Amino acid sequence: MAAQDIPQMVEALRASFDAGQTRSHTWRDRQLRRMRDMLRENEAALGDAMKEDLGKSHFDCWLSELNVLCDEIDFSRKHLRSWMRPERVATPIHLQPASCTILREPLGVVLVLGAWNYPIQLTLAPAIAAIAAGNCVLLKPSEVSPASARLLCELLPRYMDPSCIRIVDGGIPEATALLEQRFDHIFYTGGGVVGRIVMEAAAKHLCPVTLELGGKSPVIIDSDVHLKVAARRVARGKFWNAGQTCIAPDYALVHERIEARFLKALQQAIRSFYGASPEASDDFGRIVNDRHFQRLTGLLEGQEVLAGGETNSEARYIAPTVLKNVAPDSAVMNEEIFGPILPVLSVRDMDEAIGFVNARPKPLALYVFSRNKETQESILSRTSSGGACVNETLFHFAPHELPFGGVGGSGMGAYHGRFGFETFTHRKSVLNKSTAVDPPMAYPPFTAAKQKWVRRLL
Repeated sequence: MAAQDIPQMVEALRASFDAGQTRSHTWRDRQLRRMRDMLRENEAALGDAMKEDLGKSHFDCWLSELNVLCDEIDFSRKHLRSWMRPERVATPIHLQPASCTILREPLGVVLVLGAWNYPIQLTLAPAIAAIAAGNCVLLKPSEVSPASARLLCELLPRYMDPSCIRIVDGGIPEATALLEQRFDHIFYTGGGVVGRIVMEAAAKHLCPVTLELGGKSPVIIDSDVHLKVAARRVARGKFWNAGQTCIAPDYALVHERIEARFLKALQQAIRSFYGASPEASDDFGRIVNDRHFQRLTGLLEGQEVLAGGETNSEARYIAPTVLKNVAPDSAVMNEEIFGPILPVLSVRDMDEAIGFVNARPKPLALYVFSRNKETQESILSRTSSGGACVNETLFHFAPHELPFGGVGGSGMGAYHGRFGFETFTHRKSVLNKSTAVDPPMAYPPFTAAKQKWVRRLL
């Protein structure tokens, strides 16, 4: 697909939407079923592509991408009729006889810009919501994960309705051409720099956006914790997908009373997960490309490495790495790491931890480890983040009934489950007024007597 062909593609999608092709429950349900078929029937090929891009095992691909998507499809199909149903709401007495209804209608033609770190899930999950809401969809997977992008571009036209759902492969020229078009919604997952470009382009068309960004998601470790459990859950959350997860713990603030014991437990957890040589583990991935590898190794310069630190440029391998005695103003603490490096900082108490978090941009996620209920509630109420977990990491992403999204610099808007459906839906207010009753006092001239009655009724 050449960049110059994109305007015609968008217009073709708009013609399909205007013709009403996507509005029925039957069309929406069929497209969701076909996407599920695509994922199930091509599991091995999709696993191979993600292995090539990110070094993921086939099980990891199934667990964190394909299974997540199939589960989202099943949930959406189960609830789709109820989500689409008109919603009756109360009508004020002074407008009777009448009815008030909220109709949920699709927005139109939407653009989904996927991310490279979970190249299948983060491209198709927003599309599931957009299709469920009855929109035409144009997808662009990230060129940073080229094998996955190529395979999606090959598979999608074979399974989905090509008059309503299209996909574009390519890099910056194609993305630029896409952002010049008029869409009815743009959904972008990625970093803040490109997020600003997307939002600026959308503003020219007064197009609403959902931005799923990132930021430095902190872990706060209280002195009153189950140390082994806390260490294992932090390590799993941090080093999954070699740390290339937007909601991965970015740094840990640990109560000084337990810092040494926590660091020891963290080292033990890493060894139990990946063995003495994580490079040989099928459960530990690779950095996506040379540019990101060089960026990450640069962050290690001058740091005190407690565990890990080994690298292999040919394999784009960076060991699960823990840093201690990290200066708050160092480079590793001033940009999102997005790799298998965990800085650990000591704090005197939870008030210091809260102040540290609040002095920085609002993160996409925040993780609290404490057995003390008051401490949990204090941290949650005094900080702001897109989402949060107590005594866990990552898994606030999973429940369908929880919205997933950022706040401030970590993004805007949310999706998953009904929240995704609503993101790509316009809630149209409709008042249906009876003509059987038509009192004169509703019309001019507003005499003194009419004014008296109107004031009483209102």
